[in-house]
Amino acid sequence: MASHHSDDHPAAAAHGALRDHPLRVALTNELHARPPEALAAPMRASHLAMLSGETAGERDRAHFAALCARLGAPPPAPEANHHSVDLGTCRMKWERHTEFSSYIVFRAGCDAAHPFADPAIAALPADWLAALPGERLVGLHLAMLPHDQAMRPAEAFGTESFVGARFTTDPAQEGPAADGLARGWTDFRVHGDGWGRVLVQDRGLGTRQAGRLVQRLVEIETYRMLALLALPVARAAVPRLGAAEAAVAAAAQRATELKGLEDDRALLEQLTRLAAEAAQITATTSYRFAAARAYYALVGQRVADLREGRIEGLQTYGEFLSRRLAPALDTCEAVAARQESLATRIDRAGTLLRTRVDVALQEQNAGLLRSMDQRARLQLRLQETVEGLSVVAITYYALGLVGHALEGLRAEGLPINVAIGTGIAVVPMLLLVWGGLHRLRRRLGPR
Repeated sequence: MASHHSDDHPAAAAHGALRDHPLRVALTNELHARPPEALAAPMRASHLAMLSGETAGERDRAHFAALCARLGAPPPAPEANHHSVDLGTCRMKWERHTEFSSYIVFRAGCDAAHPFADPAIAALPADWLAALPGERLVGLHLAMLPHDQAMRPAEAFGTESFVGARFTTDPAQEGPAADGLARGWTDFRVHGDGWGRVLVQDRGLGTRQAGRLVQRLVEIETYRMLALLALPVARAAVPRLGAAEAAVAAAAQRATELKGLEDDRALLEQLTRLAAEAAQITATTSYRFAAARAYYALVGQRVADLREGRIEGLQTYGEFLSRRLAPALDTCEAVAARQESLATRIDRAGTLLRTRVDVALQEQNAGLLRSMDQRARLQLRLQETVEGLSVVAITYYALGLVGHALEGLRAEGLPINVAIGTGIAVVPMLLLVWGGLHRLRRRLGPR
């Protein structure tokens, strides 16, 4: 049977003519990003989470690339945000996240009697580690031993206070009789060497399952710490919120005792300062609180992925974290709610005060309008009076002209009585002058 290459098929040729979205390949590859390592017991791992900030991605990548170049390994691509490489004496994986970079070192072999005596991180150059950008938020040593080696968590942690669980990790293994593919223990503490510790027993994990389990365990520790970063922020905000809330309460009481616009203006300035203070508190906490919610959700998801079963006498990961981590997040949520309530109270107080000021201004404006109306009526009366006097004065002068005209006619020999003629002209002249002024006022008045 003749074989046909897909490019020869008409449909394939038609599909090749389609225009792809520029992010199609990148978004598809995102589903396969940050794959877990293939691991097998016995092995050791050391995990670091360096809080370097949102803008330090290029610096972190360059520092890791310098290590690769130093040890003759291929560096990460210029735009890469994760890279896994064999450094000869160990294998290492770097990942860049929003505000931190994580580094995990894997080494084969582990001393069951002293699982944390020779950690994997010891394979890296000390000077390179000392120059890592950022600040260490998480440092964790993990030891994975096979099931045939005795596990002594109390000796490994130096305490009887630790948690542990059976991990199924594979849904096909779930059920009442399932003993789990692995067991894990940790004490969630920083030991004298500055590192936390996790002990894992492999009870039938595949290499990819082991890699996923290790990745989930270190992510639980990382996201737990990142979520808790919000707690000091919340505690620092509480005194400022308390002072602002007391000031708002005092302002509300003062609002009932205001006596004039000067008092209103002073109180409005105080509320404006309180609003600025509340906005500043919210600005310093909102990012951290939002990040804490996201990290807390990731912790819950990673714990659920472990599919824990109980080891007799021990708290599971989920139980410990729900009792210790949830109250911290509840504190952050309570502070966030207080911030919203404070902003709402200030806004309401400001609105009421502005309404009060508006009403007072409207009353002032109404009084001013009444005063202006009264002045306008007075001016109108005065104008009418002036117009009356003007009619009389103009008539008087006009009658004088009439008298002079009559005197002239009588001098010409006409039998005219000047006094009688002037008297007869008084009424017509008054009407004529009044009508003329009235028409002139209408013409010059508003149209």
